[in-house]
Amino acid sequence: MNTQFKKGVLDMCVLAVLSKGDSYGYDLAEELSSKVQIADGTVYPLLRKLASTGEVSTYLKESSGGPPRKYYSLTDKGRTRLENDIKEWKEFTAIVSGIIGGEQ
Repeated sequence: MNTQFKKGVLDMCVLAVLSKGDSYGYDLAEELSSKVQIADGTVYPLLRKLASTGEVSTYLKESSGGPPRKYYSLTDKGRTRLENDIKEWKEFTAIVSGIIGGEQ
């Protein structure tokens, strides 16, 4: 898949995964990479950025075999952004589909 396509929607995908429930960074990266080909280190900078903008929050949770793990949770601000991004995405893809559908 075109890298530029992915860059534009990865924030939305991260927020969408977190809308289903809190997640450990590695698990979130695994879920995304099972659906979209991304490098292992791609998700962590996105999570840091989303945390710095207040769209996700973090907390530590004890793990059974090692140090505490950092979990990520969607905030109200993140939920609002996700709703807006999904609306814009649907409008955009409908327009693109209309354009390319007419060329077939």
